[in-house]
Order: sequence, then C-alpha cells, then structure tokens
Amino acid sequence: MRSAKGSRLPIVGVMGSGTEPHEDRSRAIGSWLGSLPVHLLTGGGGGVMASVSRAFRDVPRRRGRVIGVIPGLPGDGAPRAPKGYPNRWVEIGILTHLPLGGAQGADPLSRNHINVLSADVIVALPGSYGTASEVELALRYGRPIIAFVDRPEQIEGLPEGVRIEPDLARVQRFVLEHIG
Repeated sequence: MRSAKGSRLPIVGVMGSGTEPHEDRSRAIGSWLGSLPVHLLTGGGGGVMASVSRAFRDVPRRRGRVIGVIPGLPGDGAPRAPKGYPNRWVEIGILTHLPLGGAQGADPLSRNHINVLSADVIVALPGSYGTASEVELALRYGRPIIAFVDRPEQIEGLPEGVRIEPDLARVQRFVLEHIG
C-alpha cells in the first residue's frame, strides 16, 4: 500500500486475544501506531484485534489504514466470514479461504501465515494459542517480533526466543528500529 507520495507505508501487525481486549495495552499501542505513517494489520476479529483497531482509527489525521485478514468459512461458492468478522473498525478486509486458527494457527490452512508474512514488524499482546502460533510463525519466517507483555504466561504456549517487553517506550523503539 502506497502513501500519497508514492512510497510504501510499513505494515505493523498486532496480534493478540480474539476474545479479551486487553484494553490498556491495545489502546496504547493502537493510538501510538495511528500517529505514525504506518498501516495496522490484525486478524480482523474481536478482543485485542478490535481494541487496537479502534484506537488506531480514533487518531485524527492518521495516514495509515486498518487491514484485517479474515478467516473464511467454507460454504456453497465463495467462503464467508465468521460471525463478528471483520470488526467495525477494519477499513480493508481481506477475506481468505483459510478457516483454521487458535491451536491450529500454524497449520497451512490458517490465515496466520498471511498475517505474519504481510507485516514488516509484529507486536504480540496477551493471548492464547492462536497468538502463540503467530509468534511461532514470526520466528520461523524471520519477522521482527516483540511481545508487549509483563511475563511469558500472558501468551499461552509462547515459544522461546521472543523478546518480552512490558515497557511501551521500549516496544515503540523496537518497532521504530524495524520500520526505518
């Protein structure tokens, strides 16, 4: 996605719980990202995905867009989005044919691969096995990733090797280092 000047805006992926909003962290990172010339990418659902998307969209005069990569449920003809997808703050929804997630998030039929491979840098917030699978994929694909949590247990099944950072200012420095 290009800016008005023709240069590509970086894409920052924020991954986290699909049910719990973790409002303080989500709003802090979403608002800050909205002040930067970046696009926000999430899985397009509820919880952290909705909370961070809302915070990003609430920033006045932001340059980037909210991108949601949506799982697809099989049916007659084209896949359809599950109930609650995309959340109302998604501006660019990308419906996939990929239905799996959660504990099956690293499976080839999960949209998590698209989430991770489309982001220039990833911030993981508290979540469950789906978030852990996105962290695992980021490590596998060599994507820069940081977990904005106080302790590893806040992401169930968190793989070793990911940087844990409870301080927003340090998370911000990490993101800025990786988007140029």
